[in-house]
Amino acid sequence: MSYLSKLKNIKAFVFDVDGVFTDGSVYLLPDQNMSRVMSVLDGYAVVQCLKKGYKIGIITGGNDPMVKNRMEYLGIKDYYAKSSHKITDYKDFKSKYDLQDSEILMMGDDIPDIGIMKLAEISACPANAVPEVKAISDYISPVYGGKGAVRDVIEQVMKVQGKWNLDEETKSA
Repeated sequence: MSYLSKLKNIKAFVFDVDGVFTDGSVYLLPDQNMSRVMSVLDGYAVVQCLKKGYKIGIITGGNDPMVKNRMEYLGIKDYYAKSSHKITDYKDFKSKYDLQDSEILMMGDDIPDIGIMKLAEISACPANAVPEVKAISDYISPVYGGKGAVRDVIEQVMKVQGKWNLDEETKSA
């Protein structure tokens, strides 16, 4: 069964952060802080997705307060930081919303994401994911992490389900 035929059953998304919402780069600043860049294209899709009732879980090994702030700003409530056992956090997310693996699309880019990707109905990755992740992915986005890969998968699911309705957005423009 192709990944396209599975999109109609998706009710939730799980994403890693670095390499998915970002391009994986970390900018080291003189004040000993780090900085990342995220795409507003991804942000727009996340907001639309949440408005339509989908659930989004973020499971990341990182613990950057600015990343958490960004996710909260977008409306994401399920943010698992410093995750050393990503499958445990994935199971918590599933349980919280009474979800089945068959209702979840997971997008990751590196080896720590593979465990969840093998459980979720659809495993996806950005174009710049590591070869091991690409090898187990149902879908490899042509878009790089941090450049709209998150939007790519959200938009595909919402379009298949008839929920990517631009008429609502363009009426007020």
